[in-house]
Amino acid sequence: MGLMQDLVITLRCPDGPGIVHSLTGTVVSLGGNITECQQFASADTGRFFTRIALTGPTRDDLMNVLYPVAERLEAEFDIYEQQHPTRVLLLASRTGHCINELLFQWRAGTLPIDVVGVMANHDVLRSLADFYGVPFTHRVVIPETKADFEDELLRVVEEKNVDLVVLARYMQVLSAELCDHLAGRVINIHHSFLPGFKGANPYRQAHNRGVKLIGATAHFVTSDLDEGPIIEQNVVRVDHTMGVDKLVSKGRGQESETLAEAVRLFAEHRVLMDGNRTVIFR
Repeated sequence: MGLMQDLVITLRCPDGPGIVHSLTGTVVSLGGNITECQQFASADTGRFFTRIALTGPTRDDLMNVLYPVAERLEAEFDIYEQQHPTRVLLLASRTGHCINELLFQWRAGTLPIDVVGVMANHDVLRSLADFYGVPFTHRVVIPETKADFEDELLRVVEEKNVDLVVLARYMQVLSAELCDHLAGRVINIHHSFLPGFKGANPYRQAHNRGVKLIGATAHFVTSDLDEGPIIEQNVVRVDHTMGVDKLVSKGRGQESETLAEAVRLFAEHRVLMDGNRTVIFR
């Protein structure tokens, strides 16, 4: 047996009796100690989901013993070493509130991530990235250069072993090919209003309609624009006394907090996919 490790198992399989017993028994057989165990059985899809945090065995030892159990359960599973933070690449444009929140929480040690760089289609956030000591790359992205930018992005993802790409108010639509290539590994943030305001100046549209709630939604990116599985959502109450600038300020606060929380959930391996929905183990 190797050195003790802190591990997380995530597993998805058809629902049935004895799943938790099989998994926990496997951990105990290696002398492991379970520190957290959450499970969910979806009545809609008939699928079972679990996240188990444990200490004791090495990843290789646990993998060897768990593999035949997972095969019997017809399960897909992953085992993560918690001492290895999620490697993140940030994409940005001009506005810095979301990227600043992520970089601040990372440097403060409240997000278990390792930011490997920032790529942007404008140069205005270079000083912010420099402040946090993060490599910054600027590329002009227009229809003629979009493919080159995405090729560069994929090269960085591969070379730096990126686990997650975060669109921190990156105001460009990713190609369907890139979305498919990085499926389940790209998170986006956008405002959430009722009714839905599309196009330019959504906060002014919201002000003009007298909305009472504004908020933000963090979701996985798919080729279907802004329709990917939702990870986190938040709202804040507003009223008629607030001008557009105040709505923008409150909205940006919600966007920053919601995106950071979605990244935390992903980085702690608390997000599992159930079709077009997510199972979140908080």
